[in-house]
Amino acid sequence: MVLSGTHVMEGSGKMLVAAVGVNSQAGIIFTLLGAAVDEQEAEIKKMKKEAKKQRKKKSLTGDEENVTGNSHMNSPAPVVNKLDGAAPQEDGKENHVSSGNQAPESHKKEKSVLQAKLTKLAIQIGYAGSTIAVLTVIILMVHFCVTKFVLENKSWESSYASNLVRHLIIGVTVLVVAVPEGLPLAVTLSLAYSVKKMMKDNNLVRHLDACETMGNATAICSDKTGTLTTNRMTVVQSYICEQLCKTMPKFSDIPAHVGNLILQGIAVNCAYTSRVMQPDEANELPKQVGNKTECALLGFVIGLGKSYQTVRDDYPEESFTRVYTFNSVRKSMSTVIPRKGGGYRLFTKGASEMILNKCAFIFGHDGRLEKFTRDMQERLLKQVIEPMACDGLRTICVAFRDFVPGKAEINQVHIESEPNWDDEENIVNNLTCICVVGIEDPVRPEVPEAIRKCQKAGITVRMVTGDNINTARSIATKCGIVKPNEDFLILEGKDFNKRIRDSSGEVQQHLLDKVWPKLRVLARSSPTDKYTLVKGIIESKISENREVVAVTGDGTNDGPALKKADVGFAMGIAGTDVAKEASDIILTDDNFSSIVKAVMWGRNVYDSIAKFLQFQLTVNVVAVVVAFIGACAVQDSPLKAVQMLWVNLIMDTLASLALATELPTPDLLLRKPYGRTKPLISRTMMKNILGQAIYQLTIIFALLFVGDKVLDIESGRGLIDSGRTQHFTVIFNSFVMMTLFNEFNARKIHGQRNVFEGIFTNPIFYSIWIGTCAAQVFIIQWGGLAFSTKSLTLEQWLWCLFFGVGTLLWGQLVTTVPTRTLPKILSWGRGHPEEYTEAINIGEEKFDVDSDKKPRAGQILWIRGLTRLQTQLRVIRAFKSTLEDLEERRSVHSLHSLHSLRSSRSHTGPWPPRPLSDITYIDEDPKQSAQKNDDQHRLLSPNTLRLPPYHLPAKSDLPKPVHETRI
Repeated sequence: MVLSGTHVMEGSGKMLVAAVGVNSQAGIIFTLLGAAVDEQEAEIKKMKKEAKKQRKKKSLTGDEENVTGNSHMNSPAPVVNKLDGAAPQEDGKENHVSSGNQAPESHKKEKSVLQAKLTKLAIQIGYAGSTIAVLTVIILMVHFCVTKFVLENKSWESSYASNLVRHLIIGVTVLVVAVPEGLPLAVTLSLAYSVKKMMKDNNLVRHLDACETMGNATAICSDKTGTLTTNRMTVVQSYICEQLCKTMPKFSDIPAHVGNLILQGIAVNCAYTSRVMQPDEANELPKQVGNKTECALLGFVIGLGKSYQTVRDDYPEESFTRVYTFNSVRKSMSTVIPRKGGGYRLFTKGASEMILNKCAFIFGHDGRLEKFTRDMQERLLKQVIEPMACDGLRTICVAFRDFVPGKAEINQVHIESEPNWDDEENIVNNLTCICVVGIEDPVRPEVPEAIRKCQKAGITVRMVTGDNINTARSIATKCGIVKPNEDFLILEGKDFNKRIRDSSGEVQQHLLDKVWPKLRVLARSSPTDKYTLVKGIIESKISENREVVAVTGDGTNDGPALKKADVGFAMGIAGTDVAKEASDIILTDDNFSSIVKAVMWGRNVYDSIAKFLQFQLTVNVVAVVVAFIGACAVQDSPLKAVQMLWVNLIMDTLASLALATELPTPDLLLRKPYGRTKPLISRTMMKNILGQAIYQLTIIFALLFVGDKVLDIESGRGLIDSGRTQHFTVIFNSFVMMTLFNEFNARKIHGQRNVFEGIFTNPIFYSIWIGTCAAQVFIIQWGGLAFSTKSLTLEQWLWCLFFGVGTLLWGQLVTTVPTRTLPKILSWGRGHPEEYTEAINIGEEKFDVDSDKKPRAGQILWIRGLTRLQTQLRVIRAFKSTLEDLEERRSVHSLHSLHSLRSSRSHTGPWPPRPLSDITYIDEDPKQSAQKNDDQHRLLSPNTLRLPPYHLPAKSDLPKPVHETRI
């Protein structure tokens, strides 16, 4: 029986699906358990409140030790999984064992590089905005009080309260404008929009931060098969009976007994889930289902004019005596079947070098059996296998061995009884080589161009494959990973390990640092070698910036490397479930070019956030300075509170939608990676921000002090209390026009002059821009009392538009200023992201009263143990009641609670057994927890705990199977 959620590591078999989902036994139990979640959460909240009250009461008495102790006992830990017994350990360490495949996460998740820098920037902007807001309120109130009560010597009147309230409103408005609340929205929109679009580019993003991380990627460690190649394999060369055929041989030209061995050895020793099917259309190629290497071999059998299915019908899977499945260590697959004349026959296929090393015989000319000497092996390697590998072919050797009870031939083994099949080393040895085939897996036509783009973008591509070193070198050359004039390394796994390990066999970072910078191809490698390489590149200190590594993987054993990498790519077609769960992004087409698109989208996320920052900070600076200077100069802000809120809406929400949805362009791959230590706000961006702020502030202050005379309108400086004037309406309208036209400038952050390039590829941008302009016209002309505006004439509108268009012309002048002449102090966000993350986490811990009071794992058992037991009892009773209507019942032991009870009845040790789902005991000291376990034993003993048995239906009562599934 295979339980729900089980991952098949290897092997095959037939399964009868009786029930799926919530209708299965596990589904019924978990559905019932879900009913207790709300009750458990309510109880936890209640316990937290009680713990806080008790800590507060204890703190008043000054008994700090009791506070700490009781907080540990009474405050429950964060519940990672309410259905298991796992709990966080002390000191924030991760559990070594977890229930399920995913390890429990810590209480605080680590922020990504972009999130850490943006969070710190938002905090600093908030501090600056708060300071200016407070100063603005103070200046307004002091000026008002001095004027009224000192200079004019007036007494307090109730009407003055409205003035003070207005001053407070202005201060709050300045704070609202200054705080970049649209920053999280821009990040979320950019990531969400990118993830949605990446799906169309065959990138299924599982973790949002992976999209951002790909913008920093500096190295890609890629598989070969299916990623760089088409994964449609065919046999194009074969070596049979000392004859090298570069075309499909005829079955009649092969000796009969050798031909039958080829047919039997391939048909039986390939997974029965692998098959070649006829195409739907006449002009299409046959469909390959399952392992593509095995499909190539089966296609070879079909090319010989034979049917592999006939052999499979004679030898069904259940007749197999033993199967040694393929894995990264064996690099071969072997199947043992019974011989018709008695005994057993072993078929083996796998990497040609490894299989030939185990061969003692070979079929020579005309099918004669010959001893396979060392000289013949070397000649076969040099004359057949190496030329095949140099042509980019994967070489597979097929061999066999007979175990007979009677008289044995020279290449057979005499047996008296069934061999010990667990002794694989002796069983799969002294083989007879049947044939060697060369399998072609063409390079995807788009891969060389994709790799060239990566190299231009400053990303190093490395191939990590299990194939022959010559095959790997040939494919790497075709792809453009290695070039003739470059200084590079191509190593096999064993040579790689010799170079990076010391005499004791331990990996040394300084030795690995001598290898990985030049390494381009790692052949005949294992998943452990891939993990070691990825880990070594990430932890290397020889680069100015830490390397950001992306890794592709498809096998179960690739899980550690995918987890260790900054971004793990799993194959959506050929990948296992374990690899997909360990990955950050799934390539739905298994294509390397999709990784390049992920790089583009990752860099586009950075660019989108940078565009929004460049736009928002310009508006922030202008709005805050205008409000502050206006308060000092004219005792009120030229921009009313409702007007500043409209500006804030333009600046935050609408700009987020407009600028965070830009599509990536090929120019993104012409730049080097951003780097983890590069500034978030570059000198070019700061130049644009300050340049535009200077222009807009100049225009606004000119309109404020001399605009009434130039435009021949009534001044609003002396009529502030009256509210609506054309003077201040012109100032407000000009500011909005300059902000809207500066949105075009904000689309370019690297000094490009054509700010309109690609504008029609983003309909969201120009739709929002046009809609905002229309809304501004309505506010000015008909907003009236609600927005404190007065309608403008055509001439006044043209002046406002002129000032707005002037931002585009001024932007060209700002772009002319060389960035290199500006001091580096103008940039912001330079340095290691760990510094930002650490500072942010420290700040968050100040507001977390329980951050340093994590309960011990043993104490959590006391808090949650009774609830868990009661829930299990309730589940078992409910499960029993659902089966009472069935006529025949048979009792079985429960896999959940009754198993623990059975163990407790037969247990004779000093400590009671624990439930299977409880792993909190892993790091506990038995001596220190002996007393606690004695108490638990009394709780769990059969004398005090009586669990009612429950029954499963008899086999005859089970529902008819809907279908049969093969795995």
